[in-house]
Formats: sequence, structure tokens, C-alpha cells
Amino acid sequence: MSRLASEKCVACRPDAPHATEAEIAHFKAQIPDWQLVERDGIRRLERGFRFPNFAEALAFTNRVGALAEAEGHHPALLTEWGRVTVTWWTHAIRGLHKNDFIMAAKTDALVHAR
Repeated sequence: MSRLASEKCVACRPDAPHATEAEIAHFKAQIPDWQLVERDGIRRLERGFRFPNFAEALAFTNRVGALAEAEGHHPALLTEWGRVTVTWWTHAIRGLHKNDFIMAAKTDALVHAR
């Protein structure tokens, strides 16, 4: 488990600062399978996970949902046959915060918790 995965999310207000470019580079190195994407002018972290069938993809989606509820930070989830796409960003600031990198690391840890 990465160091990020052992951290907790902090409440994020609309005036919280975005992650800096240096922070993004530092945190991204700890979650190398995640991609930085931009949609609607908002930077996000995104990763697709593959599964052998829909039932396992749905079970993973439910684990990510339970994690999101426990941390109070919620992703966009797309569940398809054999694939789940998870996208993290901080809605309150319309961009990336350390919380998103923490949640990406925690999401990675869920893959091994089958």
C-alpha cells in the first residue's frame, strides 16, 4: 500500500487551493497507472480497471462506493461489462486536490482486496 493510501481526506472548501504542479508530479508518481485528463476545463484523475465479467466489475464499483462514503469524497463511476472507469476530482474547487490522489491510491488498494 502506498503512503497516500494510508492518509485520510480532509474537508475541502470552495476556497481551498488546487494542487500545485509540483504536488501533482509528486503525488502522480505514487499512482502511476492513473491518467491526468481534462474535461469541461477541469483536471481529473482517471483509471480504467478490467474484470472478467460484469458481476466482478459491479462488486468493485460497490467497494469504491463504500470507500467514497466512508471518506466523504465521491468519484464519477462508469461500470460496464468487464470494466470500471473511476474518475476523481474535487467538485468544490473544480480541480485536483491532494484528496483526489489519496482516493486514487485507496482505489488501487481495493483491486487487491477482492
